[in-house]
Amino acid sequence: PRSRRLAHDRHAAAGGAQDNDLRLQAAAALGVLWRGGCCRRAMKGFAGHGLACIRGERLVFQGLDFSLAPGGALVLRGPNGAGKTSLLRLMAGLARPAAGEIRWNGRPAREDREEFNGAIHFLGHRDAVKPALTVMENLAFHARLRSAVREEELAGALRRMDIAALADLPARFLSAGQTRRLALARALASDAPLWLLDEPTASLDAAAATTVAKAIGRHCADGGMAVVSSNDPLDIDGRSLDVSDYAPSPGGPQ
Repeated sequence: PRSRRLAHDRHAAAGGAQDNDLRLQAAAALGVLWRGGCCRRAMKGFAGHGLACIRGERLVFQGLDFSLAPGGALVLRGPNGAGKTSLLRLMAGLARPAAGEIRWNGRPAREDREEFNGAIHFLGHRDAVKPALTVMENLAFHARLRSAVREEELAGALRRMDIAALADLPARFLSAGQTRRLALARALASDAPLWLLDEPTASLDAAAATTVAKAIGRHCADGGMAVVSSNDPLDIDGRSLDVSDYAPSPGGPQ
């Protein structure tokens, strides 16, 4: 009877809601945050203390400190050669600081490289796009290296970067700006809480740059963190750090 079916549906819905409440309570007990359908360990933040960088036997910066709390953004500024890219590489663990320490969740990042590497999404100057693969194949390849991602999530990342119409196009036919959008779509499809983005608006027009700024803002609003190097104006609610402020003083150690 219809009344019995309705009662069964209500009971099932109540049971599903109860199960969901239990999952949320268990997540809270384990220190887990739920954002955008993904599970993240509770984060204490990202910080660096007393950092120094040597590049080509030249001291680029020293005594550099930074800190970033969940939901925060940090914009790296400074003239060419100041060390913005070098600092991002230190943050990502692609290079070791000459002095100082990078900390993740209150512990040295080097203590658990696997955990830290799984928490970051790094975008460098090179877009790392395979020209023989289609736009969607490129995105799926990188996304599935990290975790299982549904096709609708990948399609959503392409829509947000305004390249959904190019999903089946081989990447070798993309313009420089479209290639950059594809590289940025990888961040949107990633569940990494920490984004490290080196000049993300390079090759982008004003409209696309605005899209990137909104994506960063949304990521931070969901509890994520972002460090962005850029000399372009970016409408991001965050703090700025001028890397050139930490250049060695004239006549000091080089």
